[in-house]
Amino acid sequence: RCSQCFQMLTFDIGFGMSIHPVVLEVHENFDFQDLNESTIQDQTFKELIFEDTFKILLSNLSSTSSFIEALQKMYGSIMNKDGMYHREDEQCFSLEEINSMITFIKELKSLGQFELLFPSAAPKIQTLLRDLYHMVDPMRRLGSVLTLHWLLSSLLEQFQFMTKEAHTNLLECKRNSRNSSQTIINWLQPRQSSQENRSPKQNVPSDSRKNHEAFHYSRKTKEPQCSYDKDTLSHIRQIFTSPQLDLNPQFNPKIKEYYAEAPFDMVTVKIGAEPSNCQCQVHLDDKKGPSTATYPLGLGLNKVIILVTDDSQPSPQVVSSYKITIYREDRPSLPLFDDYMMCGFVQDCGSKIHPEESCGLQPLSHEYLSAISQTVLKTCEAGDTKGQWIVPCLSCSDNRTCDWREITWQPHGCRYSVLAKPELQRCVEGRRILFIGDSTNRGMMYYLIERVNKTLQEWQKTHDVKCYHNINEGKTFISYSYYPQFWMNANRRPTFEKALEQLLQRSRPLENTDQTVLIVGGVQWLNSNHLQIIQKVLNRENLSNILVIIKSIGMGFHLPVDGIHSLSQAQVQNLWNENLIILDTAKNLGYEVVDTFVITMGRYKEFLQGKCGCHFHEVVKSNPSEERPHITMTLSRHYTLGKYFGSQSKPSQVQDYETNSQSPYHVRGPINQVYSEILLSRLCASKRELVST
Repeated sequence: RCSQCFQMLTFDIGFGMSIHPVVLEVHENFDFQDLNESTIQDQTFKELIFEDTFKILLSNLSSTSSFIEALQKMYGSIMNKDGMYHREDEQCFSLEEINSMITFIKELKSLGQFELLFPSAAPKIQTLLRDLYHMVDPMRRLGSVLTLHWLLSSLLEQFQFMTKEAHTNLLECKRNSRNSSQTIINWLQPRQSSQENRSPKQNVPSDSRKNHEAFHYSRKTKEPQCSYDKDTLSHIRQIFTSPQLDLNPQFNPKIKEYYAEAPFDMVTVKIGAEPSNCQCQVHLDDKKGPSTATYPLGLGLNKVIILVTDDSQPSPQVVSSYKITIYREDRPSLPLFDDYMMCGFVQDCGSKIHPEESCGLQPLSHEYLSAISQTVLKTCEAGDTKGQWIVPCLSCSDNRTCDWREITWQPHGCRYSVLAKPELQRCVEGRRILFIGDSTNRGMMYYLIERVNKTLQEWQKTHDVKCYHNINEGKTFISYSYYPQFWMNANRRPTFEKALEQLLQRSRPLENTDQTVLIVGGVQWLNSNHLQIIQKVLNRENLSNILVIIKSIGMGFHLPVDGIHSLSQAQVQNLWNENLIILDTAKNLGYEVVDTFVITMGRYKEFLQGKCGCHFHEVVKSNPSEERPHITMTLSRHYTLGKYFGSQSKPSQVQDYETNSQSPYHVRGPINQVYSEILLSRLCASKRELVST
């Protein structure tokens, strides 16, 4: 249905004594066993492989001049009168041999970042194998791998010699050009000086004239920062960062991978680089990217790719890449002692969004703590119940004294109870759950799948429609549609109405009851108009009685980074009012809501990977050995910590699936966990059996 679409497959290919490959295995999607998960999922890495592969496969078929010249130098003979090329043993090249050599030369000119493995380019190996081939196969039959290696090795040697010769001529030309320019400068400089000295009006102190002349002299003799040496073609000269990061290992143009650590409060970093070679340019992340850019630093690992392109070609070629992995530390946390107090906050003073509310940590009163630690606390009746984050600290005036591992979201006057796996499975049994929204909505979907199945067997950064039939042992159906498709031209981008209609069609059959659930939301694209469209489409499709849950907007796009639109502080503050309008409109239409804005705004620095600074979840490969042990403590007063930190903190029902060694993947992110659990509570509000606490 899409003429410009293709399916990605990965082939494992083996070679024996024959030049013809054997397909050993075929994998769906992009599957390289020797690469880590972050590299495999990296879109830039995939695009580089695609681009270089296509260049090799789709090389210019008409260019054979390089081949003919290399062939002439190889054998010292040219085409004879019978129109055939002759080898030194007086045997003619077959059409198959010539085609193989032409293909080889074209591939050599389009390698990109691929490295030549066959034939070997190492001179010692070439010499050794030539002698070996002459003994083993003196007739040099093309069907032999040994003969083909000999043939292509000879061709490679001549091609490299020709390339070096052309490069030397280019340098000589550039050197002559610079010498000519230097002659002109040397000729101009004395004339200017003599005229200045003869001027009757000039009364310049001798020291000033000396400095003036010294400036011109230093400019004349200053060596260029870049080089024309071909050995520097794939190198960068320096990497600079602001604030400064300590790269490990220390920068060396020949080392391509670096690691650095950043403190929690460093949420952005400016990175730039300069090429070593004069005919090259550096680009960040993309072949057309800038040489300097500001990046957001999510908690945990962040990756920056620096590409080096050879701009001497009509179409710039990527010749190498450098990778910087930056680990941003978690918020500093102090393990608690007996003497501590409970503190609460709604917003951070670094980004005060609601001016009428207090910011930063505030001490909680004895009455408030008594109220929330009641044995029986009523269940919250809506997903937008006001609340605050509470955390134990030695002092509410210093956030460095808090144990941030024990932070929890506490609604005012109620609590969100967490469903155990059996209750959750019964809640979603027989239901068809449809998600439409951006990556933040997708993160909630994967959280739901992992909670229901107790494992997450697969995941993708899906940007279209995806259906899952294997949920809850096949008893639950989940579908997802990515919206908005911001990368498409506005005139080709599907409207929200069209995307919703397509999702409904792909998810049928659908009942007009709460057995069908529609979950809509994203970071900041959603507004009240979308809610009116939902109502119109559902009425038209005879689905007006289904359960609709609206995830409100969230924090994001608040950092001044390159490549995306960033909000000013005034625009961020305006999100508060926009969020209230969405919540009120949704409830007036009879929809359930989950207020993610009030949950994310106070912890806006704790975003994970992504330029938007809006992701509070990430899907990672499971590694149970890295799970932190559960920490049990008691308060010095007559309260227990468990009473303060109820169902959202470390409930056994939620934590048990995290340590499941059978799950290949895990959805990580405590903030996403909080509002995803609120989503589940609204999803099962009419069906759930409360877990006793």
